[in-house]
Amino acid sequence: MSILPPFPNTILFVIAALFGAIVGSFLNVVILRLPDAAASIIYPASRCPRCRQPLSWHENIPVISYLYLRGRCRHCHEKISWQYPAVELTMALLSAALVWKFALTAVTAGFFLLIAALVVISVIDIRLQIIPDAITLPGIAVGFLFALVSGHITWRDSLLGIFLGGGILSIVAGLYQLLRHKEGMGGGDIKLLAMLGAFFGWQSLPFIILASSLTGSVIGLAAIALGKRLAAARIPFGPYLAGAAVVYLFFAQQIQWYLSAYTHGAWP
Repeated sequence: MSILPPFPNTILFVIAALFGAIVGSFLNVVILRLPDAAASIIYPASRCPRCRQPLSWHENIPVISYLYLRGRCRHCHEKISWQYPAVELTMALLSAALVWKFALTAVTAGFFLLIAALVVISVIDIRLQIIPDAITLPGIAVGFLFALVSGHITWRDSLLGIFLGGGILSIVAGLYQLLRHKEGMGGGDIKLLAMLGAFFGWQSLPFIILASSLTGSVIGLAAIALGKRLAAARIPFGPYLAGAAVVYLFFAQQIQWYLSAYTHGAWP
């Protein structure tokens, strides 16, 4: 069974990467301003978050401007966060990968919106340990409509994914709080899994939950082993859910094949 699809036209691949990088530049603005209820993601134009100096066009070129400025603001000379080129480069690579996997289709457009949302959610959760309802709640509705329009999954699978995705983590969070008398999982994680269930269907949930939990456990144990107990005390779960979702997005067919083979005892 082939894992990777045929390589696309090189020009199309480059255009997709450039488009993803440009969108990534805008996502950095969203990441910075969305958690602030008083801020607008449209106005004012991009500026240095420290000296507030507006940026010129040549300071706003994704990735390249960061390298040209050597990671420092041209006006106040303060360091520019690594987040900016990282988000831009991530969106460039994932955008190109989507075109590689799905070509130029409605499915590609829908999953591009999902990936953009997951990048924003992950960075905000890492920085502030919150997952904005402004993304997940509309995302649940968009995921369901996406299933209706694109037909990549049935609307029944999407609807069941919403209820099971939100319901499973709600039960886990409730049991944890009952047994430990403290919150172990925020409501944002629950809504995020419901959104992923809407986009991928209920069949994706076992892998996403298992993969994200295992990854989170390994990284948490590694942090404790290195003596970073405070860092491991409250590890945001959103990035692990998002990472598992991206893996499922590109390898859903292979994952479901292995799960089916294991269930039916085709391999030990």
